[in-house]
Amino acid sequence: MTTMAEFFSGRSTETISRELLGKLLSYESPKGLVSGYIVEAEAYLGVADSAAHAYEGRRTKANDALYGAPGNIYIYTSRGYYAFDIAVQEKGEPQGILVRGIEPKDGLDIMMANRPKSGSELTNGPGKLMQAFGVNDLHWNNTMLDQSPFKIDLQDSREPLRIATSARIGVSKRGSQTDAPYRYFVAGNPYVSGMRKRDMDLETHGWVK
Repeated sequence: MTTMAEFFSGRSTETISRELLGKLLSYESPKGLVSGYIVEAEAYLGVADSAAHAYEGRRTKANDALYGAPGNIYIYTSRGYYAFDIAVQEKGEPQGILVRGIEPKDGLDIMMANRPKSGSELTNGPGKLMQAFGVNDLHWNNTMLDQSPFKIDLQDSREPLRIATSARIGVSKRGSQTDAPYRYFVAGNPYVSGMRKRDMDLETHGWVK
């Protein structure tokens, strides 16, 4: 059985991002368990990545969690919404992965009460999924996954039929990494942010059956 430490250890952030797809992200919220399978993730490669919060070694109180050990939670605000990121490299190497979308599994009623939307609009974006989870503060920022109510279940997972890549969404337009293909998603899954209706696989949602 693979542990989270083994899952993160000795591999590139890009590889970890791809392999997070289909893993179950859960949160034991004050209202009850909510969870969903990760369908979209973006890699941010730290000091050499012009689109990353830690570009050129930038370190502030706001992004300090990125410099933590692999599995450290980095929650931050963007355009008034909260986002869930995880540090994935050795302590002091500020590379992280932003979870951008999930396909709900547990606690659908709780999520819909937190965010009164139906279908893919419930969790097809980083701010949307955090709103659906009921996360509206930085309380768990800079906390290790295994010391928090968040969990990534490596055993309860689904297998994508195909993993697609693209440029990241909404990053600052600066430097050579702005359009780098570090966004990974389950092709055809309706819960991927910005997925066009004609590209959705409404039968399998892009999973191997």
